[in-house]
Amino acid sequence: MDVHANRYISEFIDEIAAKAKPDNIVWIDGSQQQIEELRELAVNSGILFRLNEQLLPNCFLHRTDPDDVARVEDRTFICCKKEEDAGPTNHWMEPAKMYEKLYGILEGSMKGRTMYVIPYSMGLVDSPFAKYGIELTDSVYVVLNMAIMTRVGEEVLRAMGTEAGFIRGIHTQGTLDKENKYIVHFPEDNTIVSVNSNYGGNVLQGKKCFALRIASSLGRREGWMAEHMLILGIENPQGETRYVCGAFPSACGKTNLAMLIPPEAYRSQGWKVWCVGDDIAWLRVGEDGRLWAVNPENGFFGVAPGTSMKSNPNALESTREGTIFTNVAQVTADNTVWWEGMTKTPPENAIDWLGRPWTPESADKAAHPNSRFTAPARNCPCISKEFDNPKGVPISAIIFGGRRAKTAPLVYQSRDWNHGVFVGSIMASETTAAAVGNVGVVRRDPMAMLPFCGYHMADYWQHWINMGKSASRLPKVFNVNWFRTDDEGHFIWPGFGDNLRVLEWISKRCFDEAEAKECELGYIPYASDINVEGVDIDEETIEGLLEIDRELWKKEACDIREYYGKFGGKVPKELITSLERLESDLR
Repeated sequence: MDVHANRYISEFIDEIAAKAKPDNIVWIDGSQQQIEELRELAVNSGILFRLNEQLLPNCFLHRTDPDDVARVEDRTFICCKKEEDAGPTNHWMEPAKMYEKLYGILEGSMKGRTMYVIPYSMGLVDSPFAKYGIELTDSVYVVLNMAIMTRVGEEVLRAMGTEAGFIRGIHTQGTLDKENKYIVHFPEDNTIVSVNSNYGGNVLQGKKCFALRIASSLGRREGWMAEHMLILGIENPQGETRYVCGAFPSACGKTNLAMLIPPEAYRSQGWKVWCVGDDIAWLRVGEDGRLWAVNPENGFFGVAPGTSMKSNPNALESTREGTIFTNVAQVTADNTVWWEGMTKTPPENAIDWLGRPWTPESADKAAHPNSRFTAPARNCPCISKEFDNPKGVPISAIIFGGRRAKTAPLVYQSRDWNHGVFVGSIMASETTAAAVGNVGVVRRDPMAMLPFCGYHMADYWQHWINMGKSASRLPKVFNVNWFRTDDEGHFIWPGFGDNLRVLEWISKRCFDEAEAKECELGYIPYASDINVEGVDIDEETIEGLLEIDRELWKKEACDIREYYGKFGGKVPKELITSLERLESDLR
């Protein structure tokens, strides 16, 4: 591959190499031979451990530094010229000051190491959606993960040609000094810098850094959307597939929904569900006036604990080959992996995520609660045949969701697009015992984008409203809540595969095949229109799940008004109008 064809890339590499002073520079060409050589290098240097080749072919285990196990929001910055453009929900520093700090950390940081040059594509190379990046890293772990999560190598370099319009990415694991760990985005410069971390979400820059924080800013400038959403195809018995996008905060079953297995009553009739994407969607207005979506990623970066053949068999099957497991336990008997919730019976002996001997009697967990798997999307048994369609798929519905014990009904539909933006902007979840802090505290996470939006959240809502003006055949917008509980705290709705029962109604509403009744929140189904065949739940229970507690919603409306106050009068007038109507209808 002609590594000197693009002078902008060459100048970028020369500039960073002069600062970081690596011993060697290696270009990633994307070939299987090179990937295998790098795996071997990682195994020989103790970075990766090779797992059972018969049971988990080409699978490896990695253990991070114990202080480097998750995304760090307090160390994540958006650096644009004006602080107000970053907004009140992002950390900001003046760009020149931040560059000075980062380049100080970068100085000599790669001495004794190799700097890898990763040309990578978000989206199918040469597709209308594709955006290209170069990540410079001193971590072979990052290279091997990026080779799973994105499309890397020569074909990307060819597609980039001689243009300057690529995303510049710099990463050094440095000394892993947690006091000097930074994940920084310069949206006006199309640049990402992460230092002193080697954990996935902080250093696999194609993921949240590029595909959401930088891409959301690009989308705003260029008239498209980068969203923290799954993409799902629902195939009905007539063989017609309809596509939906869904945004859910963490711990709300997003991956389970992305890889949903229909309940038996539906499977027997011929229903199928196809995964186009589990985490990120890029949406553009097509020639037909509809929103079309692609998954810009090429793999899954999933949370391991709780993933099992019962909870999400498709996700577990996706990890059977070519996967990198991070911070899970290594089973001593057969050199496979294990984590809490994977099986009912834990292994008798294992090595925990810290490299210590572990038994079921051990006081600590075998796997870190945020342990991960990086798996090729092609492994997924329900991967959509449209996964590599350069045009994407047409979206009929956008679904927002959260974890609310009493407030939100099982499902409701917005009145129109602008009201749907309001519904997304007020998204919230109640904290569970697993989350840090008190149980039951309401946390707002608009469109599930609060940690990932690369600019002011109120400007982001305005961009949604503007997108509504540029598309003539908009998706319908819905909110779901699988987590209503009874007075004893038990979930009422069965969830998992049975969520297809609600998706069926949503799908029918998009094509005017189902009725609905108006309520204070928009439209809700008639209980009889939710198919409960084959599940132990009756129409009266569905009625209860669709009930709207006016007193709770009056409090909710007060909370929303207070939340909007954080955005300093920049909240779009269309959202204020929706809030005023809600307050009026509740009176």
